[in-house]
Amino acid sequence: MPIPRFISSAFHGCADIEGFDALAELALDLRSSWNHATDRIWRTLNPEHWELTHNPWVVLQTVSRQTLERLLASPDFRQEVEDLLQARRHASVLPSWFQNTYSHEALGTVAYFCMEFMLSEALPIYSGGLGNVAGDQLKAASDMGVPLIGIGLLYQQGYFRQFIDQYGRQQALFPYNDPGQLPIVPLRFADGEWVRIKVELPAYSVWLRAWEAQVGRVKLYLLDSNDAANVPVHRGITSDLYGGGHELRLQQEILLGIGGWRLLMALDIEPEICHLNEGHAAFAVLERAAQFMHTYALPFDAALDITRAGNLFTTHTAVAAGFDRFEPSLIRQYLTTYAEQTLGIPVESLLAMGRQTPEDPHEPFTTAYLAIRGSGAVNGVSRLHARVSRHLFAPLFPRWPIHEVPIGHVTNGIHMPSWDSVSADELWTNVCGHDRWHGAAEGIGEPIRQVPLARLWQLRLAASTTLVEYIRERLSRQLAASGSPHHAIEGAKRIFDPGTLTLGFARRFAEYKRPNLLLHDPERLFRLLNDSERPVQLVIAGKAHPADLTGQAMIQAWLRFIQHPDAVDRVVFLSDYDMQVAEQLVQGIDVWINTPRRPWEASGTSGMKVLVNGGLNLSVLDGWWAEAFSPEVGWAIGDGLEHENYAAWDAAEARDLYARLEREIIPEFYDRDESGIPCAWVSRMRESMATLTTQYSTNRSLREYVEKYYLSAATSLRHRVAECQCGAYQHGIRQDRPVLDVRRWAGVHFGASSAYTRDRQIRFEVEVYLGDIAVDAAQVELYAEGVASSEPEIIPMQCLRQLANAANGYVYQGVVETTRPKTDYTARVIPHHYGRAIPLENQNIVWQR
Repeated sequence: MPIPRFISSAFHGCADIEGFDALAELALDLRSSWNHATDRIWRTLNPEHWELTHNPWVVLQTVSRQTLERLLASPDFRQEVEDLLQARRHASVLPSWFQNTYSHEALGTVAYFCMEFMLSEALPIYSGGLGNVAGDQLKAASDMGVPLIGIGLLYQQGYFRQFIDQYGRQQALFPYNDPGQLPIVPLRFADGEWVRIKVELPAYSVWLRAWEAQVGRVKLYLLDSNDAANVPVHRGITSDLYGGGHELRLQQEILLGIGGWRLLMALDIEPEICHLNEGHAAFAVLERAAQFMHTYALPFDAALDITRAGNLFTTHTAVAAGFDRFEPSLIRQYLTTYAEQTLGIPVESLLAMGRQTPEDPHEPFTTAYLAIRGSGAVNGVSRLHARVSRHLFAPLFPRWPIHEVPIGHVTNGIHMPSWDSVSADELWTNVCGHDRWHGAAEGIGEPIRQVPLARLWQLRLAASTTLVEYIRERLSRQLAASGSPHHAIEGAKRIFDPGTLTLGFARRFAEYKRPNLLLHDPERLFRLLNDSERPVQLVIAGKAHPADLTGQAMIQAWLRFIQHPDAVDRVVFLSDYDMQVAEQLVQGIDVWINTPRRPWEASGTSGMKVLVNGGLNLSVLDGWWAEAFSPEVGWAIGDGLEHENYAAWDAAEARDLYARLEREIIPEFYDRDESGIPCAWVSRMRESMATLTTQYSTNRSLREYVEKYYLSAATSLRHRVAECQCGAYQHGIRQDRPVLDVRRWAGVHFGASSAYTRDRQIRFEVEVYLGDIAVDAAQVELYAEGVASSEPEIIPMQCLRQLANAANGYVYQGVVETTRPKTDYTARVIPHHYGRAIPLENQNIVWQR
């Protein structure tokens, strides 16, 4: 990769030094955030900046010309750089899992849209879980060779940085992200022109600058509105992540979805799959349809019908209040011109796509509904979350049973190489091989089960020592910055004991996550912390959104608790929770605690990160833990059910949390053999590593996306485009349009029916009048609700004959072997529409009364 021309000025003339280009290429590749082969280079160049920033690009900019010349003049240093460069280039072209499993033609480009990407602390454009999933997906795509690119926004200030003042209050800071110090480069056309995209907003057009981040063999494209051609108010649209009000959020989502798709078109990239990671990017489905309608001279409805086959919507929201909703007046203000002039539809039709009840003029516009109506598949991020989502989205599919609301699931995973410690990486490499995370990662559990307990215990002891050293150093700096007295700062340098059981809780401070459940009975917690023979120490970290006063009050409650004499040396709160803090915690914590209110945690990924490092989980049975838990790998809180009385529920689960710690976790940790090894504990740890690490890695989740969604979506899209090219859309209208028309289905009804029982068989016959629906466009079925949580029974019925003297009337028959009463079974008519997802793309259904 030749050094971009704009770079030379950033280095005060250093770019002319021989060998500098190689360093720049290495520094600009975010693969260094999980492959640490280049760490020694940056530590050699500037050890202080490297330890503070872990940003190779900043290190390269801060080093002096004299240091660069001296090091690059060293044959050994030059050879090391050259070897690393060749290894990088070789890795970028080496066939990986996807290339070895599927042909090149099986899947075109996947465009992965998300509001945030957590890739490295060097690129702070993330908040938390959503960005974590997105960043880890890009990294896994690089490792596994999946043809994926990312589309996001470049925030001038990113998410806020947290500072705890001397009164224990969270203060929100917004440092500026200087693009010149971020590992990104301006995206340029072949002639050197900076790629700039125009998006029309009321009164003015917004120009978006395009940037490129290299993530191994994957590219991430970022857009920002801080262009000199924009009016000042528009230059700040991409200033903050999740800042401002509804209008700013709508502006950002328009730029991400519409601007992001226009960027791809400007680059001559035509993705087969548009993966919307949350509803924030839903407007991409409109722009994709707009581009297709102009290419093929089709109306919007036909273009959307074709292109939606290649769109996948992943929802992460577990409560209806979490969806982005915009007042109709705001949508009209920003999208009337776009709807009328670009899409060729009234803005009211656009509004209808984002409403539960399309004809309700007062209902707000919900981007999640737009994403559903513009996609060929929808998935949640855990098995439980899919069930919750089916209830959330059920109103969009009236008369359909909850079980058939079309929401699948791919449980999240995390990119293990990004979160393992150096020691853990060495152990996994020795036991399972260097390339264990470059493929499907199958079969690596059994070798871990053969690792001796003593070796695993040494891993944990080393991890605990490293974590305690980190906590002491960071806490002392944190206290100094807040103006704490000298004795407190010095005391922080001696806090904690590597041999003591360390519990960790680190995540966003929001009410539903119940970060203060451990504070439910302070006296009981004091006793746990200060047991003379089996003490416990606790690390807390997390941010509350600047507008979330309840969450901020929870942080203050912990800080008050920490000041108590019985907690002051046993509990710490580490401020400004970010990726770097998370890495340290998940690598050294013994037990990761998670206490959400079920079923509000869609998936959760923080607890997955401790797995590869030998940490254990103590969690409510929610999100991923609801399907991962077994008594051999960790501990569960609660009964795995939902409850309505929050106060009673919280109290009961707090008691369960204390009891698990007192009766199971703490005794098991301190029950040692003659060698000082807690054998039961390490056995549990080993089984957790062997069983869960592979299952909750991005290797598994990305493979599921490829095999469950991407490949089938690409096939479906190609089929529809071929239909279009062969004239299936005459005058912009599908030849089988009646099967989609709600009004045509109004004429479908049932006539007489009968049911005969013989030898445990029930033979059903029913008259069906299809009206304007062709017989081959309808499927008649028998339906019976599931019994005792089992799946519903759905039995296709066969057309026996056409009814005499009845226009489009038929007799259908179905035979069921069952002991259930015949009254349990009801006939229904649903669309039979080749190549269409039912009921996602056609909600028509008629039940026998």
